[in-house]
Amino acid sequence: MSAERHSVTDLKIHLVCVTKYRRRVFDDDGLKLIEDCFKTVAKKMNFQVLEFNGEADHVHVLIE
Repeated sequence: MSAERHSVTDLKIHLVCVTKYRRRVFDDDGLKLIEDCFKTVAKKMNFQVLEFNGEADHVHVLIE
């Protein structure tokens, strides 16, 4: 009888990117561009963007 080994991982990363000095530089168009860039890179690098959210001075991204 052979011993079978199994491993299951579920890695999620909450990434927060903040502008220097918390300057309010992102508008709706800028946030949409950043989100689209994250999704393009995710497709190329085989990961998923589960959530994307942002305000004028920071963005939150949950990736898996």
